[in-house]
Amino acid sequence: MRNLTDGRAELEVEGATIRQLVANIDAQYPGFAARLLDQDRLRLNVSVAIDGEVAPLGLLETVPPAAEVHFIAAIRGG
Repeated sequence: MRNLTDGRAELEVEGATIRQLVANIDAQYPGFAARLLDQDRLRLNVSVAIDGEVAPLGLLETVPPAAEVHFIAAIRGG
């Protein structure tokens, strides 16, 4: 994703939900949402962690102020 964010590994963006964060990042760095979303849902291979905890509600998950959010390539298998 760094190729979309001018090489930045960390961004400061406001948003009360993961959906809002993705929209706000995409407004600053077009193409960001397309990498994470399939239609109006997170891609199957993408997970979100908020302050170190995987967010089971995906885009609907609320984000506390000053939270650290990570978009992670999901790992599947046995």
